[in-house]
Amino acid sequence: MAEEFKRLSRDLVQKGAIIDYYQDTVQVPNGNIVKWDFIGHKGAAAVVPVREDGKILMVRQYRNALDRYTLEVPAGGLNGAEEPTQTAAARELEEETGYRTDELEFLITIRTTVAFCNEKIDIYVAKNLIPSHQHLDEDEFINVEAYTVEELMDMIYNCTIQDSKTICAIMTYAHKYL
Repeated sequence: MAEEFKRLSRDLVQKGAIIDYYQDTVQVPNGNIVKWDFIGHKGAAAVVPVREDGKILMVRQYRNALDRYTLEVPAGGLNGAEEPTQTAAARELEEETGYRTDELEFLITIRTTVAFCNEKIDIYVAKNLIPSHQHLDEDEFINVEAYTVEELMDMIYNCTIQDSKTICAIMTYAHKYL
């Protein structure tokens, strides 16, 4: 493509705990100058924890943005942009579910909202789960529940599960392992 976009500036509007909000000034191919919002995210990792009986451990937690509880695969942000996502996935598995593993296998990478955010989530599969204990943050209240892949697929198709990382994780896992 001969057309070029040229970022002229990226100005920090607000620094947050999880994201940073910027306003970009961009020259588009026809020469016009436009302003675009950009959300900077340090990245995240998620994990599909599979018990020996084949059921998948899921976390039910309140999500303020939706003002309701959601059912999701365990996940969390990186402690820094340089943290390996496999390390973060292992940490989140134990923190949120109370299980750990020595067997994490990469499943898929997703980009959550490409129109305005650079968030990248690497998703792993965890097998041979070893009981440990949850290490929840003081603002986390998580219930751990186990479901069959079929039950989770039904919840995706009837829109009970709407979280994009969870949908990608479950559907990719089902396609690859079933």
